[in-house]
Amino acid sequence: MDPVNETLQPYYRLDPEELIKVIESTGLLCDGRLLALNSYENRVYQVGIEDAAPLVAKVYRPGRWTDEQILEEHTFAQEIADAEIPLIAPMVINGKTLHEYDGFRFALFERRGGHSPELDQQTVRVWLGRFLGRIHAVGASTPFRTRPELTIKSFGREPVQTLLEENWIPPHLETAFSSLSADLLTSVEASFERAGKITKIRLHGDCHPGNILWRDGPHFVDLDDCRSGPAVQDLWMLLSGESYEMAEQMKDVLDGYTQFHHFNRRELHLIEALRTLRMLHHAAWLAKRWQDPAFPIAFPWFGEPRYWEDLILGLREQLGRMHEEPLQIPL
Repeated sequence: MDPVNETLQPYYRLDPEELIKVIESTGLLCDGRLLALNSYENRVYQVGIEDAAPLVAKVYRPGRWTDEQILEEHTFAQEIADAEIPLIAPMVINGKTLHEYDGFRFALFERRGGHSPELDQQTVRVWLGRFLGRIHAVGASTPFRTRPELTIKSFGREPVQTLLEENWIPPHLETAFSSLSADLLTSVEASFERAGKITKIRLHGDCHPGNILWRDGPHFVDLDDCRSGPAVQDLWMLLSGESYEMAEQMKDVLDGYTQFHHFNRRELHLIEALRTLRMLHHAAWLAKRWQDPAFPIAFPWFGEPRYWEDLILGLREQLGRMHEEPLQIPL
């Protein structure tokens, strides 16, 4: 049997017995109940604890973040929680939030239930806007020191380079993708130029509806992708539909948001550019992680010709959207 490449398959040793040892290294006692939750970049489990409520354990992907970067995530989470904003921060156990056992770094969180927010409701959109405004007020108070920044290079140029140089694009689509991606990156750069000087703040970074749990109101989870960037990065993923529908939705979000934090409307020029970067980055992320056995199981369609055909079609639509006027939001 060939040796396992731990860089490509970093969790191969994390079987249930090992996971229990990892958790119990903190002094807690597991009752044996383990439930894997939907997470692929990291491994996340609901863990039963003797004589206590279950906890959520997040085992960080080895090699992705430094200890300093993870601790900066934890500090940001605690600042938000200290501001009485409903975000689930890591628990402090034995005086620390980041733990390590047998090469696995992990954090523990209180378990909270909930469902995705009903974004078709105006009151929900305004409510989310208020909390995001409060999160960004905290985020703007001081910069990250070690966490990365959302850039065209890291979310655009490097993903395109990965997909082309590692031969992920089917041969009959490679020329089309190469030409299209060059045009897309030019349009993304033009969108940022139209936006002008943008203040970059600490962001949630991955604020899609799946990272917002709703039960009598929202609470936010998963700051694993927190980074510096324009505020609108945390807002545009709440929008859907045609331009006029997204404009109406954004008005509601901003009605709540601006009660707590200023929003620079020139950032509206960035929405479709950021959507494009996310599409490119997501495809390259799947490619980079494909040797992790969890990924082919969770994303069986990735790599099929139909996937690339659909991606190219979607990216062509994005090229058109980036040449349209930004969302028109009434004052």
